[in-house]
Parts: sequence; structure tokens; C-alpha cells
Amino acid sequence: MSARPALRGAALLAAALVVTSCGSGDDSDSGSGTGGAASGSSEAFPVTVSTAFGDVTVEEEPTRVVALGWSDAETALALGVQPVGASDWLAVGGNGLGEWVEEGYDEDPEMIETLEPSFEAIAALEPDLILDTRSSGTQERYDLLSEIAPTIGQPEGVGPYQTTWQQQLDLVGQVLGKTDEAAGLEAEVEQAFTDAAAAHPEFDGTEVAVGAYTSEGFGAYVSGDARVAFMEQLAFENKQAIEDQATENFFIPVSEEQLNLLDAELTVVFPIFVEASEFTGNPLWQALPSVQEGRAVVLDDTTVLNAFSSASAPGLLYALDTTVLIFADALS
Repeated sequence: MSARPALRGAALLAAALVVTSCGSGDDSDSGSGTGGAASGSSEAFPVTVSTAFGDVTVEEEPTRVVALGWSDAETALALGVQPVGASDWLAVGGNGLGEWVEEGYDEDPEMIETLEPSFEAIAALEPDLILDTRSSGTQERYDLLSEIAPTIGQPEGVGPYQTTWQQQLDLVGQVLGKTDEAAGLEAEVEQAFTDAAAAHPEFDGTEVAVGAYTSEGFGAYVSGDARVAFMEQLAFENKQAIEDQATENFFIPVSEEQLNLLDAELTVVFPIFVEASEFTGNPLWQALPSVQEGRAVVLDDTTVLNAFSSASAPGLLYALDTTVLIFADALS
């Protein structure tokens, strides 16, 4: 499903902030989401977690969870809990789950908008817990959500959209009473990264530039973005010239005059809401040394790209399976 025009514009306008193509759910196409009781250990409750908005206590094991944050729904599913409401940040469509998510819904959740959620629709689901660990994370958003149910925002000291997959797993695992499952999944993903890096020592210290192309043009990601973190966990190093231009955001615009910023020992670029051909045919792109020498990777498979961008444990495992050999081939 492509994002609706209004949200498409909002997503592109906010690309530097949210660091991804933000989609939306369509309430008219989703089920009532009345099922999905959590199945954690009731002995874990009450549990208190620290967030950017202060300590939040979940008194009892939640049975009606609304997962609003980027990858919160698939994280909950991976831990054995089925949300009754969810948001589709990557514009996957349907119930918002990509092909990389093995644990599906027994009953599709109510789909909730990402950037401008309907608080009335959320309240109508009568949740006893709201997950919003990776979103715009504003005080206003938090205040409105917390009036409905205990809300778990980003961790203490972490800004909007900056929650790492490890922090997300930890928070969600605690408040769902699934700490053992979360720890096990984290260990599995960490081991997968370790094994991939060990199998490809050529990655170690190799300079990488990670960029995107939208209708507004090229851009590059800096440290703190989930895709750069993915590459760094494989032992790549983000290009210093890109890092030197970092601001408070994790995405910097790159004009055609600056396109050499994307030239690196490995260049990884993907399209957002456009076809890859809109930039791969650009003579300036074709003139980049990394492109001419075959060291540029264009991630134009939507499923692979979304998994790479998901910053969730299930997505990372899928992305490792599908991108590592592509990166290795480009460097060979």
C-alpha cells in the first residue's frame, strides 16, 4: 500500500526527522481487533520502567495492547503478544506486517495513523497498555495517550525516533512480562550480527555511505539512524564527511553538487516513494566512482528495504539474511 497523498507529503517533509518513509493505516480496511490478550507472566507485575516522560508503572499483566510506535507491533508479536491496535510506519499495507514477520495475527488489529493518530479510535479499543517507544515522542502526544492508558514512550534520555532495537526489546519485554523472551531474542540478533561480521572481515573498518532518494532529491544518514547502526554493527564505518555535516537530525540533504558525499568504499542507497530508476539514470549518480566500480548497492526490493529500515529484531534478522551477501559482492 502506498501512503495516501497527504501523508506522503508529510512524510517527505519530515524525512530528516523521522528517518524513514512514514505510512499510515486505513481504519476502514482493518478488523475490529477485539482479540489478542497478552500471555506474559502475571508474577512480573506490577512493573515500573523509566521513560523520557518519567517512570511508568504497569500494575497488571496487560490484555489489550495498542502498539503505536515504529516496530512496536512486530516486537510485541515476536514476544508472543498480539496487539489490538497497531500503526503501519513502513506503509506495508493490510495489517502492517512485512513478510519478515513470522508471527502473524489471529485477528487483525485496528490500524492507527502514524504521525496523527486518532486518539478517539485508540480510546475505543479500551487498551490497558499503549506502546509508543519509537515515534515523534512529543509531550503532547504522550499526555494525550497516557490519559487513555499507561503509555510507554522512548527511554529516558533518548530523543524522538532514537530508540534502538535493543532498548525497544527491553522496554516492551518488561511491560509485557516477557523479559526472558526479549533477552533471548536480543541474544539471537546480536549473535547473527557477530556471525555475519566474522564471516566478512572485509567489512571491518570499511567506509560506507548510506543514503536515500526521494522526490526532494538525495540525502544521507548519519550515526544514530537505524540503518547506519545496522552497518556499524557489521563493522562498517559511516563516512566521516557525512558525519561532519550532522545536525540534530539523522538525515542530511545532499544536493547534486554535493553528490560525491555518497561516494565511499561502499555506497548503499534506496528510493523512498519513487522508483529507483529516477536516480540510477542520473548521469551524476552514474559518475560516482563507487557506482562506476560496482561498489554501490541500490536496495530497490521493497521487502528487503523495509526489513532493513524496520529497526526491529525480526526485521534485522531478515535484513541480515538478504543484504550481507549483496554488500560482500559489491566489495569483491
